[in-house]
Amino acid sequence: MPPEYCEYGPDYESHCVPWLKLNAPEEYTRLEKLRIVKKSPGSGQTEGDGADSTASKPIEPWTTEKRLHEFYSKYAPDKIDGISAILEKYAGKEDKLFAALVKKYGNEPIDPFYADIDNDKDEDGEVEKMKNMSVSDKKKRRGAGAKKVNKVDTRIVIQKIARNRKKAVTIVVGLDTVPGLKLKEAAKDFSKRFAGSSSVKDTAQGKEIVIQGDHCDDCAAMIVSKYKVSADCVYFDKDGEFVPFAD
Repeated sequence: MPPEYCEYGPDYESHCVPWLKLNAPEEYTRLEKLRIVKKSPGSGQTEGDGADSTASKPIEPWTTEKRLHEFYSKYAPDKIDGISAILEKYAGKEDKLFAALVKKYGNEPIDPFYADIDNDKDEDGEVEKMKNMSVSDKKKRRGAGAKKVNKVDTRIVIQKIARNRKKAVTIVVGLDTVPGLKLKEAAKDFSKRFAGSSSVKDTAQGKEIVIQGDHCDDCAAMIVSKYKVSADCVYFDKDGEFVPFAD
């Protein structure tokens, strides 16, 4: 894809930045300036303005409220109106909140105040190592890097959804991130365990398993014991707030 689109993918920092620095340093510098201009609050600049990154860079990092606003703007715009209530509930536990959000949705948007952090010594050292590698070593390194980039972190979210009257269903999202586990087989396991119907469905957010009845706690315990998933990787979604099963 064109380099301008790379920042919207999941591997920009880990894969694209080192490659651009090594193979197209001028293009990398140009794109970084555009990223800072685009993401600088109130800059009034657009990609085509070509403004200097130093002049556009904010003088302080985002506040917690701004940080959460940018996160929900990217992943869940419908939750923006509830930011004040969420901040009040997680006062003093903001790190725990963002850790849960990252596990649920993905990496945080980049604060323009920290946009040039990727020029640190570690990354520059990595690029320098690649420059000094032989062609065969580079191929091996790319293969190793590809395996690391494609690794999916296991994160499972369980939610109770109320239906008509007193009925409810349990929704399990993220079981497809468990290595070696097939969702259809997991659905059969849940059906046997809870003596009810269980099915796999495709949604805009990915594949999920729908289990008849309210089985959130038992379902989480089963995932940990039967599929050997760490309790730290299992969360309950309670009105948009993510509560770790480990707690």
